[in-house]
Amino acid sequence: MNPDIEKATDLIAEQVQVIDKLRQEVTKVIVGQEKLLDRMMIALITGGHILLEGVPGLAKTLAVKTLSDAIGLQYKRISFTPDLLPADVVGTMIYNPKDGTFSPKQGPVFTNLLLADEINRAPAKVQSALLEAMQERQVTIGDTSYKLPTPFMVMATQNPIEQEGTYPLPEAQIDRFMLKCIITHPNKDDERRIMNRFTRKAEPVVESVMTAEDVLSMRNVLDQVYCDEKVGDYILDVVFATRTPGDYNLDIEHHIEYGASPRATLFLNIAARANAMVNGRAYATPQDVKEIAYDVLRHRVILTYEAEAEEITSENIIAKILDTIPVP
Repeated sequence: MNPDIEKATDLIAEQVQVIDKLRQEVTKVIVGQEKLLDRMMIALITGGHILLEGVPGLAKTLAVKTLSDAIGLQYKRISFTPDLLPADVVGTMIYNPKDGTFSPKQGPVFTNLLLADEINRAPAKVQSALLEAMQERQVTIGDTSYKLPTPFMVMATQNPIEQEGTYPLPEAQIDRFMLKCIITHPNKDDERRIMNRFTRKAEPVVESVMTAEDVLSMRNVLDQVYCDEKVGDYILDVVFATRTPGDYNLDIEHHIEYGASPRATLFLNIAARANAMVNGRAYATPQDVKEIAYDVLRHRVILTYEAEAEEITSENIIAKILDTIPVP
């Protein structure tokens, strides 16, 4: 084995023990949803933001709150509503009548883990207030820019079934989310466990098993995870197939309005390596890319009207690409 990979494997083995403790704490409250927990871990390790989409009652909000409790990070929640203002998110300047000066009042975005609950209920100007925070890790109040705490991560939820009083996220903002996860209903066995666990008076207690320093340590170890050039070429082929599918013998050009942005390439690489790390490996494989591809690409492949009329989804397009591109 390559000495560097062997050394990285030892480092990752230590981190996996911490990740397993974190998973055990979260599963005291969250039943099933193993894929969601893995994606939340990946977002945490990589410093990416995550968008959770699902109907009400699937524990999206509870999952984020439980994760923050288990890590011991500062956590704040903003319930997005149509009357919300940008100042309600980032803060504003407050006038002091005693000395006639203005002082900054920081908003709830100044935290480690921000839950943007039902983000599609707020108008575009409020959604755009998060753009600078998500991309630059800073916020401008008045004439001054303020750095956000480290680590900083946005976990946003949106409800796909209600149309009245909602504002679809613009592509510029939705592209800032590393992952978009679709949350589905639990199976009957999981729902029975939920029923048995949460219809009793005693509530499970989540203990803090990690610190902010542990999260930053994981991010440093992530740099040690190896991604072979062939895996990198595979990532490029998958992304470019969304832009020029004809070059890959894919007859789907009439279904794609816009292909994935360069952020997709970066996020596929980082997320594939994080997926390898969560599974205790010091190297990424094409299977890691395949596992994470739907969550990275589903919100970046913009469909044509024709595709929507034929009820073709971005998942259908991604599946066809993954089935066609040769795996190295």
